Amino acid sequence: MNDKVIIVEGKTDKEQLMRVLDEPVSIICTYGTISFERLEELSEELEEMDVYVLVDADDAGEKLRRQLSQEIPHAEHLYITMLHREVAETPLNYLTRILRAAKFKVMTI
Repeated sequence: MNDKVIIVEGKTDKEQLMRVLDEPVSIICTYGTISFERLEELSEELEEMDVYVLVDADDAGEKLRRQLSQEIPHAEHLYITMLHREVAETPLNYLTRILRAAKFKVMTI
């Protein structure tokens, strides 16, 4: 696993991120929910890594964000606006700004 990890909800979120990232980053998909057991495993695996959470700006995304905040307190949270709502639907130029602000290397769009 890479030193940087981004946790997202779904496969299309991961695909959208992969379109703009210009460095090796592990992207973990939770598929909207995550079991307590898996959350515990993740918190141990990610203890020494730079962890980022990027989820949809909806109720399910916020619920997942709260869960991850409790189990992975060192994670940095990245946010999209309510205007875009879903990571997978966020315009690439906006996504690059979010990632660049978090010190990720991104492709020029």
